[in-house]
Amino acid sequence: MKIAIACDHGGLNLKNTVKKYLEDNGYEVLDFGTDSTASCDYPDHALPAAEAVASGKCERGIVICSTGIGVSIVANKVPGVRCAHCHDSYCAEFTRLHNNSNMLALGEKVVGAGYALKIVETFLKTEFEGGRHQRRVDKITEIEKKYSK
Repeated sequence: MKIAIACDHGGLNLKNTVKKYLEDNGYEVLDFGTDSTASCDYPDHALPAAEAVASGKCERGIVICSTGIGVSIVANKVPGVRCAHCHDSYCAEFTRLHNNSNMLALGEKVVGAGYALKIVETFLKTEFEGGRHQRRVDKITEIEKKYSK
């Protein structure tokens, strides 16, 4: 599975930890930066990661900033992206099961590295349940189409 990953300066340490975990576990990683602790603007990195997921270049994406909020807002502006801001593995599991989310947002100052890796693992290994949930995801897609003109 190919994973897009991106962060701003506030998420760099966690991004590096997650990236190493992904590579060590056989995932192909496409890194959209940043690679510095110098202040930067999170949309400059989260947007191309989200575009890579929306285009199908990457199957899933992970975006990280201090809280996870800003990067999740950016990612969710891209049609075709369903980015879930998760602080625990329960939410990571159910956003995959019920929402078929294709991106995960994390906050470095909110979730410790050890638990973040559990959240990532859960997000990547959980499959979409489909069934009645597909009808709901389809409705989300219709809303997206309505406002993406």
